[in-house]
Amino acid sequence: MSTLIKSFLLFSLLMATASAYALQQPVRDNLGNNGRQRPLNNKEVSVEGEKPPITDYLIISQDRDTTYVDTTLSMAKEFKFNYLRQDNFELMPFPNIGQPYNRLIKRFDMEQLTPRMGAEARHDNYYEISDINDYYVPTPLTDLYFKTAINQGQQLDALFTSNISPQFNFSISYKGMRSAGDFVNTLTSTGNFKFTSNYFSKDKRYRLRLHTVFQDLSNQESGGLSPDALQGYLDQDENLDDRGRLEPNLDDAVSLLDGKRFYIDQDFELLKSADSLKNYSLRVHNKMYFEDKFYRYEEDNASTEFLGEAYQSTNIKDKTNYEESYVEVGASLDHYLFGYMKAGIARLDYNYGYDRIVNRGTEVITNRLASEVYQFKAAFEKRLGVFEFQAHGGINIAGELDGQYLNAMASVDFKDFTVAAGAGISSRAPNFNLLLHQSEYEEYNWQNSFNNVEKQQLNLQVKSEKYFDVELEVNTIQDYAYFGERNREDVALDFTGYVVGPFQTDEQLTYLKIKAHKSFEFLRYFGTDHTLAFQTVDQTADIINVPSFVTRNSIYYKDRWFKKAMLVQTGITLKYFDEYNMDGYDPVLGEFYSQNSVKLGAFPLVDIFFNAKIQQTRIFVKLENATSPLGEPNFFSAPRTPFRDLSLRFGLVWNFFL
Repeated sequence: MSTLIKSFLLFSLLMATASAYALQQPVRDNLGNNGRQRPLNNKEVSVEGEKPPITDYLIISQDRDTTYVDTTLSMAKEFKFNYLRQDNFELMPFPNIGQPYNRLIKRFDMEQLTPRMGAEARHDNYYEISDINDYYVPTPLTDLYFKTAINQGQQLDALFTSNISPQFNFSISYKGMRSAGDFVNTLTSTGNFKFTSNYFSKDKRYRLRLHTVFQDLSNQESGGLSPDALQGYLDQDENLDDRGRLEPNLDDAVSLLDGKRFYIDQDFELLKSADSLKNYSLRVHNKMYFEDKFYRYEEDNASTEFLGEAYQSTNIKDKTNYEESYVEVGASLDHYLFGYMKAGIARLDYNYGYDRIVNRGTEVITNRLASEVYQFKAAFEKRLGVFEFQAHGGINIAGELDGQYLNAMASVDFKDFTVAAGAGISSRAPNFNLLLHQSEYEEYNWQNSFNNVEKQQLNLQVKSEKYFDVELEVNTIQDYAYFGERNREDVALDFTGYVVGPFQTDEQLTYLKIKAHKSFEFLRYFGTDHTLAFQTVDQTADIINVPSFVTRNSIYYKDRWFKKAMLVQTGITLKYFDEYNMDGYDPVLGEFYSQNSVKLGAFPLVDIFFNAKIQQTRIFVKLENATSPLGEPNFFSAPRTPFRDLSLRFGLVWNFFL
């Protein structure tokens, strides 16, 4: 892997050198949505010595939705200045950076036809295909993110992108983080390398985009605090104010999620109309990728008191492998009268499993789940004035796995707001680690034949800068598969603790969520920002556990200082959710699990921030969990896992436009 990375770095260096010559004049052939040329306006006329407008620096998603680089300073930027670089309102972070995030609000995928590998809690910072953006820039662009970590370490996310010609763009980025953490055995070290490229021919008939990613996410696993350490923490023992004295359940465990992916997406225009009033475009497309990843959990010595009996007492090493390859061919028609239509046939090959067979005496657990699936996918979009309709569907037409989904949404634009309503159905097999798992720990071996998880969803969205944003979502779920606690017993069938295992319920679950957001500005220099979510689950057994409400409220002051050379934004944010049976985290699986033994929550998370912007540089300073020294030590990220204490952290985001 190191050889490949070095090769890409050398390749990118050569490209950067070439771009110094190729980009002496700004690139002006900008692209809009769906690859169509965006007309130039007066502000975009090239004037020698004048920098292009920032709206020319385009970011293109996998769905070809286009935005531009945003260097403003706002509350949205404040909320996104974190390790994931996204708003974490719906998440409860663990004490150290790079560890998992507990879900305060549930989301259910509705466009997945096949199972995922598993280890879902370790995938928060894993770049999926939908996370990869392409770029189109008139001059080279660099985006630098830096932020301090916990105790010792730092975070860095660096991106460089350039158009060597109006038709060819590349980007190279690396996101690295190392954080020691305050608690014993919680060190994290992660690295995400990403290379992207996109090209279109001069006549715009042929388009190509590709990316390559290499990712390794390593965590020391503590298993939370031991019973004695947890009691000392709750009793506020002065001898334990140094969190390094708190004994963990696991003292030498390490987990690693490692993966690489090679992706290419290309299409060619067969037919095109030159009539601007009756335009249409017929394209054929081809998409391919290969992904290889594994999740490994290892210990020098087995922790039988915490995780149960093991087949061997030393050199614990559980490794789950997963390979996936995908090939799709199809066609799309973008027609002035019929709208946008796309359809394709795909083959997906999967290979999940282990390098051995486990014989437990009463059952033999196989080593592999491997086969191929043939799929049909289609999409439709049409806009009529203020009305827009979208539909996406897919089905497994051959293979060992059944699956299908169909989602539709209609929206209408009013003067001051947009209303969208949608519905969807989904059916797919549970994730592979629910169906098959092997471990050196005896209770972590299973093989199941679960039914497909069936989901139905209704949603309503209202978006308005003038009034408010609100989202309502109702999900009904049948045959829900999940990880949960089960009793661990000795030979005499006496209770000795809990262990995590897979379950599937035959109960129908109904999950309701209402989420609203509104911001205000007043007295010229002041503002507030409010987000509130209500949720409830109709269920007999407590399977999906969520707080009934989550709220985040900010009040801030914003003004320009030093003869308007620096924009300042400073204030305070309060986040709160009520007490509930918070999901626990299992390091062997890399998964969260449902538990009903401990209720946690009902504590304030208060952050005091001071942010500033000087030209294209944004500086962030934050005092996190500011009220923790004042109250009871009831700040928890998961059972046995306290949240971090008061900490001062700072960082910046710096954009260079050459």
